[in-house]
Amino acid sequence: MNTYLLSYRFKIAGWLLILSAAVLTIVYSSFNFKISLPILAIYSSYLETKFFTTFTTNFADELILLLYLSGFFFVVFSKSKHESANVSVLRNTALFKAVFYNTLFLAFSILFIYGNGFVFVLIINLISTFIFYLCFFNWHKMKERAKSG
Repeated sequence: MNTYLLSYRFKIAGWLLILSAAVLTIVYSSFNFKISLPILAIYSSYLETKFFTTFTTNFADELILLLYLSGFFFVVFSKSKHESANVSVLRNTALFKAVFYNTLFLAFSILFIYGNGFVFVLIINLISTFIFYLCFFNWHKMKERAKSG
């Protein structure tokens, strides 16, 4: 698995992207931040349904989600400073648990959350697997350090 991981330096870039996204999230929600851009939409359904159309929209929310997604991607798929075979086992365990618990989270959401709340859950789901993975991976690494040290 290590051969497919990015360099450790991408982890730093990933955390910077996540931090940028968090700051933009606060600015976006507190001050109604807008970035008006003309965009190409393959499918758009607001007042009417359109295919392959262009229109001007607030691109801030898409930018924030892209920053979170790319940031978490870089953090999760970058090597640790001291990568070893044992770390690969921890990665696999953390990945399994992340997918498992994210699936439980989605099943719970499907059963008990409706309307705009469910749309919010779907947005959170874009990054929740990454967050679960990072929590489990770091937790397992701490447990390993405690056992060996």
